Amino acid sequence: MSITSVINYKGGVGKTTITANLGAELAARGRRVLLIDLDPQASLTFSFYAADDWERDLAYEKTILQWFGSVLADEPTGPLHPYVLTPEPANALLPDGGRLDLVASHLGLVDVDLDIAAALGGSRFQHGSPHFLSLHRALADALGAEEFAGYDDILIDCAPNFTMVTRTGIVASEHILTPARPDYLSTLGIDYLRSKVSELVRDFNRVAAPGPTIDPQYLGVVFTMIQYASGGPINASRNYMRHTDSLEVPVFRQTVRENKTLFGTAGERRLPAVLVPNANETVQHELRQLASEFLARTRL
Repeated sequence: MSITSVINYKGGVGKTTITANLGAELAARGRRVLLIDLDPQASLTFSFYAADDWERDLAYEKTILQWFGSVLADEPTGPLHPYVLTPEPANALLPDGGRLDLVASHLGLVDVDLDIAAALGGSRFQHGSPHFLSLHRALADALGAEEFAGYDDILIDCAPNFTMVTRTGIVASEHILTPARPDYLSTLGIDYLRSKVSELVRDFNRVAAPGPTIDPQYLGVVFTMIQYASGGPINASRNYMRHTDSLEVPVFRQTVRENKTLFGTAGERRLPAVLVPNANETVQHELRQLASEFLARTRL
């Protein structure tokens, strides 16, 4: 099983689009995939469920918010698997053996961050708290349950900031993937994100030793929302894509071009773009190539 956190400090970079489509394409290849929405904006959740359906059927009993409530309670943390959903429209298009599941998000995750920080004694020097390891490892321990052993891939859609909830995703992950638009603001925080991850790993391992430590590997940057002209990315995009060379971060060879029509209507259909029938073949080909490169990198 491979667990990957998808994160960028900048919102609006295609983070959720990459998570949904990468997961859908892996499932279309016969793999069992679980998506976990840790972003309070819940965009990944609303990629598979209409807002009215979420409000009626999920909001009060079937989201990650209720599970985090058990994490913060005095009694033992409850299992995560009762919160796993199987979106019907997407799964109806998958071959035998393929499966795409989801743990839905909730706007209330914003408050969970404050509650976890309070349980750790505030926003500074948290590694001195007796609850540091148990709270940071909560998601990792939950995913270690036998009910999750059958998944091939778990993708965690993180909020565009380094919140306490995001930290639980990082601690649970073997890999980190960063979608980014080829522009100034989207690439600005890449190096800072890496430093924050390194800081978390250092603090966690210092407290955890001599027990199990963590070492999430940085898979690289996936450039999204590429604008094309004359058969290739526009010059402005090329310049920012080259900028990552100076940061010495790995970059995926495969990029994903801008297509507001396809990605926008995919959300309305509750289907990731890669599964939409008779859609833009070029964009779908890029998403499939991205999945192939992802598999190659996670198997290194």
